Amino acid sequence: MRKFFVRNLPGYAFLTPWLLGFFLLALGPMLISLYLSFTKWDMVGDPQWVGLAQYEYMFLKDKRFWQSLDVTFTYVILAVPARLAFALMIAIVLDKGIRKIGIYRALYYLPSILGASIAIAILWREIFNIDGVVNAVLINFGIQGPNWIGNPDTSLYTLVVLAMWQFGSPMLIFLAGLRNIPTELYEAAEIDAASKAKQFFSITLPLLAPVLFFNIILQTIEAFKTFSSAFIISNGDGSPADSLLFFTIYLFNEAFTYFRMGYASALAWTLLIIIGLFTAVSFYTSKYWVYYENERD
Repeated sequence: MRKFFVRNLPGYAFLTPWLLGFFLLALGPMLISLYLSFTKWDMVGDPQWVGLAQYEYMFLKDKRFWQSLDVTFTYVILAVPARLAFALMIAIVLDKGIRKIGIYRALYYLPSILGASIAIAILWREIFNIDGVVNAVLINFGIQGPNWIGNPDTSLYTLVVLAMWQFGSPMLIFLAGLRNIPTELYEAAEIDAASKAKQFFSITLPLLAPVLFFNIILQTIEAFKTFSSAFIISNGDGSPADSLLFFTIYLFNEAFTYFRMGYASALAWTLLIIIGLFTAVSFYTSKYWVYYENERD
């Protein structure tokens, strides 16, 4: 045992920074927040143990909690398929052998880097204001556009469009997956006079299923965690009329505006459970539609 430890000592030494970071900056705060979720704490006095009272209030009495869930789930259902569909479309176009494809990859990936910044969120708010760029274009066609941001019926869709604009990351993953599909399959399909649509649904989509599954998991988790852009566009309170009250915004306000850190911790763990359940269900159902080339019957 001692020889084993001595032989692996360099490895443990290199792992020490990661282990310290994990236990002190990740696992430790998570366990503390779990404890705080069963307490009432205003970040000034000592936490008061209240048991399941925070969760009872959340599920039985807190209407804004349900509103935040409604907004978040609506956004996830709309934004994730839209972003992935757009990313896949662009990836298919780039997979056709366009010259200087590296430049196009960089240009298309740029919004994914800039999209989460404060400046882009402010710019997006100005674009969709009542006197913004979108309405300035519509007025040339005799259409008086609404205040897209200020209207509860349309405000959420502006963020869905922003999510579509940030398609660079899944697009690159799709492009890598497309490059791994053997061209011989398409050549055989063309000999059999299969249409492009038939080739897509019979070859491309089934062989791209593992990549699609990975993107769905990744993008859905990111959608549940959407915060910066929604916070800026909604002025930090989910306005107008709580139409942009994302779960993360509600959690942030409970913690750092109203200093109800115990309740905010309960909200955080609820979000973690929701994401965990979605991931577990996705992995369970993936066996019915995800095909891996190395699988054997």
